[in-house]
Parts: sequence; C-alpha cells; structure tokens
Amino acid sequence: MPFQNPLEGAGELCRMDAAGLAEAYRTRSLSPVEVAKATMDRAEEVNADLNAFTHIDREGALAAASASEQRWKDGAPLSEVDGVPTTLKDIVWVEGWSVRYGSTTTPARPQTEDAPSVARLRQAGAVFIAQTTTPEFGWKAITDSALFGVTRNPWNRAKTPGGSSGGAAVAAAVGAGVFHLGTDGGGSIRIPASFTGIVGHKPTFGRVPAHPPSAFGTVAHIGPMARSAADTAAMLKAMSGRDLRDWTQGAGKLGALAADAPVDLSGKRIGYWSKPASGTLDPEVAGLVDATVAKLSAAGAIVEPVDLPADNLLDLFHHHWFTGAAARLSSIPETDRKAIDPGFLEIARAGAAYTSTELVLAQVRRGEYGAAMDLLLADYDFLVSPATALPAFDAGLEVPAASAYGRWTEWAGFAFPINLSQQPACVVPCGFTAAGLPVGFQIIGARGDDARVLSAAAHLEVIFST
Repeated sequence: MPFQNPLEGAGELCRMDAAGLAEAYRTRSLSPVEVAKATMDRAEEVNADLNAFTHIDREGALAAASASEQRWKDGAPLSEVDGVPTTLKDIVWVEGWSVRYGSTTTPARPQTEDAPSVARLRQAGAVFIAQTTTPEFGWKAITDSALFGVTRNPWNRAKTPGGSSGGAAVAAAVGAGVFHLGTDGGGSIRIPASFTGIVGHKPTFGRVPAHPPSAFGTVAHIGPMARSAADTAAMLKAMSGRDLRDWTQGAGKLGALAADAPVDLSGKRIGYWSKPASGTLDPEVAGLVDATVAKLSAAGAIVEPVDLPADNLLDLFHHHWFTGAAARLSSIPETDRKAIDPGFLEIARAGAAYTSTELVLAQVRRGEYGAAMDLLLADYDFLVSPATALPAFDAGLEVPAASAYGRWTEWAGFAFPINLSQQPACVVPCGFTAAGLPVGFQIIGARGDDARVLSAAAHLEVIFST
C-alpha cells in the first residue's frame, strides 16, 4: 500500500531542519547524538520496504555526533551545520566506507580519502549516517542494481523514486537525515526530487568540486538534496569551493552563496519552457505546472513562453553520455562484464561506435548551445519548467510500461539539456497527481546564479503553500 505521507511515522527529531537543529544544539535542548540515533533508527525502519541505504554507519556516526556535541557545549561549533545528519550517495569517495558505484565489479574495500565535497561537509561537522543507493555507475534515471536491488518510492512502493540519486531522495522524503548528497549527470538529482516531493539542486558546474573525475565528464554535477530550499542552500554552501584536484572547475571565481531573503518574483521576467527536448508532456503534469505558472503571474512575475535554442539535444546528450559509459566500461576487465546491467552495456557499445570526429563535432555543438543558453538567461531572470514530463512509474523499469520510449533519456527532456549548458537548476514540489504522486517544478538561472535560484525556490515554496 502507498504511504499517505513519507514523514508519517517519523519522530519529531527526524522532521527538524538544519537551522532548528543548530538552535537546539546551541541551547543544549537537543544533542547531536540524540538526533543521529533517531535518524539512523528511521533509516533502518524504512529500509526493508524502500531499500534506500547500502550501509548505515552507527559507529562512525555516533563518534562524529559525540564530537559535535562537545563542540557545541564548548561554544565552538565548526559551522552552523555542525551535527546535522547527512547521507552520501554510493558514488562519492568516503574515507573508511566501501564505495561500490552500485556495481558488483567494484571491490568492497574501504576508501582511504574523502572526495572534496565529502571532505568539506566533514570539515563543517556534518554527521555521516548512511550511504544511499544508486544504479550501476549512476547511468540511468531510476534506481536499481544487481548489487543492491530495487529502490522504491515512499509515496507508493510500487513506483520508482527516480534516479540515479534515488536512495538520497527517499532518505530525504522519509526523514532519514537532513542533508543528502546527490550527483546529476542528466537529471539524477532533479528527477528523483520531483518523483519523491523533495527539493533538489543541480549547481552551476564547478560550484562543487569533484574528484576523482567522472567518466561522464562535464555534464556530471554534485549537489544537495533536502526537504526545503533553505536546507538545500545550507548544504550547498558547506560543500562548495575550489579544489585543485578538480581542473574542470577552471580558474575563475563563482559568485558568493550568501544567504539572502527569498527573492520577490514580482516584476521578474520569467521564461516558461513547456516543451521537453524529448518525449511528450503528461497532461496531468502539464495542468499542475500551468497552475503553478499562473500563481507566478498572480504574484506579479512577467511570464513569457520560451523555447530552448534549436538543436537535436537528445542526440547531443547521447554523444556525451554514451561515450562516457564507453569510457567507464573500458576500465572493467572483459571477464567481469557479464554481471553488468545490460542497459549500461548497450549504451556503452553505442558510445564506442561514435567516431572521434563525431565526438569533437558534438563538443562544438555543445559549445554553441551553451552560449545560446547563456544569452537566453541574459534576457530572463529565470526560466521555469516541469521538472519531469511524467510522474513516477513502476519500479524496476527504465521506461514506463507500454510506452514508446526506448531509453530513460527519452522521457528526461526537461533535465539533461541543463546538464549540457551547466546552469543551476532547482526542483521544488508543486502538487500531486490524482493518484497521489508528487510533481516537481524546475527553476533555472544563469551560470553562477545559484544563490538567486535557491532564494527564488524558497519564495516558490511560500507561493505553493498558499
């Protein structure tokens, strides 16, 4: 049976946000140890049904929470998010944890160092409670793998939570943590955020450092997931910054992430992108998003229809994503490949079939498209769109049953174009289908404009709640 609400059954400690926890820690009305225990209990409680976690680190989390408790007692927290329970996707390095990338081909051995994003969260005092599920190598926008099984949507266990950060989205939705680290190479933060009714932010590329480099190259982003825009912004601030191991960040500086009051959308010029780059828009999703856009207009925003710059964006994305899969597969011995997800093998073979000339031409096309998107965002304060063209469908399937889609990319046409162009994009929940499934709303800003996008998302939360 579907849950009425994923937070039903979650105790009060599992519903608190980062700011509330910081105040409780400061006044010593709550301890990070109490919160860590409650959060891990919640993770264990839901995991048998939802399969969101690959590992719950009680020993490590309690040690970190105890150290955080002492810092708050001493009046010397490492940051405002010291002691906040956090989950990490099984695709980023975590010192002392086995990181399997959802694959039986990856040895189960503890990592010897943190990825930069993880290290920054640790330095801020975040308490790592658990590791979350991903499909093999994060290759698709649903979450299942031969290694860890099928992850399920907490609103309806028969449905997928999306992916590839599906475990992180489920953890957020059920109250098993406040901060949740996800990755997004073609929608892998924003799609599960939409399918599970949480907030997910794909930052401007380079905002969050990555190491080791992703085989999927510069379409792959690392970002925060949470139950509110404020928590998402706080997590992004903690995990952002320059790391010299990530050459793709470039030498420039991105704008500050100072916390601002929610952006007032009155008078703002907003482009409404309503036609996905691939696939068709579900009428029920369209109706909910249209109603949301009407609320923006009623709030004083100047909303105009826009189309993305012309190109076959699905083909362009496939050149980048499929060749990335081929690169990843090349590192795996032939003898180990029989256990790999057949879908991943198919796209890797397709990627290997592209010629070097075709790939370079695709990179040129991407540059032209990215520049055109920068120009479009120079004319508008924000773009808005559905987060996904359809609601969650049956778990364990790459595409909806009896649909005309062949690959996940074909129904993800509101997601992958923004990976190609690298703008920040935040998804917030905007309503439910008649079947009780969440629908997400996407707001996109100019590169480097993460703070304004997240502030606008916070304002949207207020608008949507009225």
